[in-house]
Amino acid sequence: MFYVYLLSSKPNGTLYVGSTRDLIKRVWEHKQKAVPGFTKKYGVDRLVWFEQHASLETAYVRERQIKEWKRAWKIQLIEADNPQWIDLYASLSP
Repeated sequence: MFYVYLLSSKPNGTLYVGSTRDLIKRVWEHKQKAVPGFTKKYGVDRLVWFEQHASLETAYVRERQIKEWKRAWKIQLIEADNPQWIDLYASLSP
């Protein structure tokens, strides 16, 4: 499986869109500030939305699509499934 995900610094905070094959590991890396870059610099480590994809290609296309969206559309996507902006990382099972 492949995943497209949205991270936030806090409710309605700074947003980051990414994709990965291993969602648990990748979000953990964001939380540990293990990789220098945008999420480390701005403290973006709260998993607020994700979806599964069967292939790398479909995940990549979806990630690129969401990255082009207006901020308001991304917020609507998050709030449709996670209106409280709860960090979903703890609910992931290894």
